[in-house]
Amino acid sequence: MPGPVLTAASTVQCAHLGNGTPVNPMPRVLVGGKPAVTLSTAYTIAACQFPTMTAGNSPPCVTAQFSIAPSARVLTLAGPLLVSSSNGTSLPNGTPLVVMPDQIKVVAS
Repeated sequence: MPGPVLTAASTVQCAHLGNGTPVNPMPRVLVGGKPAVTLSTAYTIAACQFPTMTAGNSPPCVTAQFSIAPSARVLTLAGPLLVSSSNGTSLPNGTPLVVMPDQIKVVAS
């Protein structure tokens, strides 16, 4: 399904409102002056609220990885670009990621 392309400035959060930061965005492909994010990009999660919600009985989300990138027609050297409808999960809890693109002009399908 087509959608806005994600960049390093896009908001990615775990389901417990932890903030995701891309570890290795694609520096050679820029969208609006910001590096694009591909399927192989890993994320680190900071400030996950899951331990607080469970009184410390559950571990926080630490990393995240996208598993499906609907962008099959727009590719980079590192693989398909992530779009707003891409599916990902946080680890070690396996909860889904919440994604909000920072730009809406560049759309991939």
